[in-house]
Amino acid sequence: MAKAVQKITLSASRDIPFNKLVLSQANVRRLKTGVSIEDLAEDIARRGLLQSLNVRPILDAEGAETGMFEIPAGGRRHRALERLVKQKRLSKTAPIPCIVRDPSVDASAEEDSLAENVQRVALHPLDQFRAFKTLRDQGAGEEEIAARFFVAPAVVKQRLRLAAVSEKLLDVYAEDGMTLEQLMAFTVTTDHARQEQVWEALQQSYDKEPYLIRRQLTESTVRGSDRRARFVGAEAYEAAGGVILRDLFEDDNGGWLEDVALLDRLATEKLAAEAQAIATEGWKWIEVALDFRYGHTSHLRQLDGVTLELTPAEQMTFDALTAEYAKLEGEYEGADELPDEVDARLGEIETALTALENRPVRYEPAEIARAGAFVSIDADGQLTVDRGFVRPEDELSMQTGGEGPMEGETHEAGGTIPAASDVQRTVITIGGCEPDDDDDGSDDAIRPLPERLVGELTAHRTLALRDAVANNPRVALTALLHKLCLDTFQHSAPGACLEASVRHVFFPVQAADLKDSPSAQAVTERHAAWKAELPKDDDTLWDWLVALDDTRRAALLAHCVSFGVNALYEKGDRYGGPGVSAHGVQYRIAQADRLARAVGLDRVEAGWRPAVDNYRGRVTKPRILDA
Repeated sequence: MAKAVQKITLSASRDIPFNKLVLSQANVRRLKTGVSIEDLAEDIARRGLLQSLNVRPILDAEGAETGMFEIPAGGRRHRALERLVKQKRLSKTAPIPCIVRDPSVDASAEEDSLAENVQRVALHPLDQFRAFKTLRDQGAGEEEIAARFFVAPAVVKQRLRLAAVSEKLLDVYAEDGMTLEQLMAFTVTTDHARQEQVWEALQQSYDKEPYLIRRQLTESTVRGSDRRARFVGAEAYEAAGGVILRDLFEDDNGGWLEDVALLDRLATEKLAAEAQAIATEGWKWIEVALDFRYGHTSHLRQLDGVTLELTPAEQMTFDALTAEYAKLEGEYEGADELPDEVDARLGEIETALTALENRPVRYEPAEIARAGAFVSIDADGQLTVDRGFVRPEDELSMQTGGEGPMEGETHEAGGTIPAASDVQRTVITIGGCEPDDDDDGSDDAIRPLPERLVGELTAHRTLALRDAVANNPRVALTALLHKLCLDTFQHSAPGACLEASVRHVFFPVQAADLKDSPSAQAVTERHAAWKAELPKDDDTLWDWLVALDDTRRAALLAHCVSFGVNALYEKGDRYGGPGVSAHGVQYRIAQADRLARAVGLDRVEAGWRPAVDNYRGRVTKPRILDA
């Protein structure tokens, strides 16, 4: 005989006046989390009570019902209703939907409260996204949706942004095939085919971190923090039809600019316009480029202009800003962190003081007529103009009485841009950086580094080594004496009274970040400081050197010697050609290693960091892992 299945009896539902309800001490929720009581009250006022309260009748000493009910589950809803009653938006006797538990059941009030909170499952983010999307499709805006559910508009934007992800990947996420962080990384682009391609490629990799997904999706773009992007500006780029990929889930530093060709064109056009304005100063030539190589002015003579002094008004402004800066620093001396407004003000003062300290230089009109300028963008995305450089051929034309160029034109691949001047037409040449012709192979074996990459890396090392030698006079003196001894005892050197010399070494192969490296900046600043001190007349220079104390003389010697440091790798000539031999390159690198040990060179401390552009993106994965 089959056993009868006992039927489940659910607790009865009924409406109970609000003033007959009290909170139960058995409610397990003690901490305030989630939506605030205020927001919950507003939601109830807007759409009503969506979930009934769970109550139990309060019994007297004899076990009889008193007509009052305690609430073990639903305390937050009761507090929200209580707030509406206090605001006189709800009657104190308003009927409240309740589930009334039989006091004779085995489960305690504490168990009911715990079960209601534990058995609840939070809404899946994908379900929330689809619900928000339905509301938007029905005509609700993002701000309206956020107001309805008492969440920040950014939350709604983030959830709706998941619509940018391929449905195939959304299905993978719904089945717990990827994390929410990985899914969010795919929202930086709306190209579903590219998203799926990247996800498929990652299935063969042990590394599926969100940062790697973002990097692969944006590898052909330009960061918003790039100097070109900051120079052009996001508004101008988008106005020209450019698209910016944004990451709503993390700080993206301005996003990723998708159309690199458009960005370069806009930056070049803006630089060309600036060059037109500078041409009115009368320069013979102006070179325009998004970026110039480190040492691009090394073969040119720079004019000695006169630095203009601060006007009385500018001096007053300078003094006032300096005093304000010192006052703010004094007030917050020893503080672990500055208030945002103070930190911002200090930044404004620093910018203003720098602008006042960078004084314009006045040149003679005759010198301007044979000299030129370089127009480019600095590391911060600001216009940079280097004026007053004379080419060797222009030195010759002045010495022989030759005339300067007649009317010229701006040269660019595919067109010309006219530039006006009162005396002569300024020749504006628009160029750019040399392309990188490296081959990024994908072999699994550890292959030799590409020769161009080795050249770039050793250029960084050479510059860092120069800076280190210049700061170590003892090693610099040893290096110079070593060179002199080799020349004196192993080679004959006919000529003048003293034929010891340091040949400046330049960098035919260099990475884009070389000229902005800490070593380059240190060398440039030190060189400018010495140049400002040194007399230009030969006899005066000799007397100045004689009067120099030993410490400063050693420092100057170290600086001069450092320009001859050459730790560059180059492909050696195996057939006795005019270039350096393969053995010579090996000998050079060995000497550079010894010099680096002598000065204690540390590439990391010198400021070099391996990045995608300068190393990691140009070698195979096995070599990265081997490092």
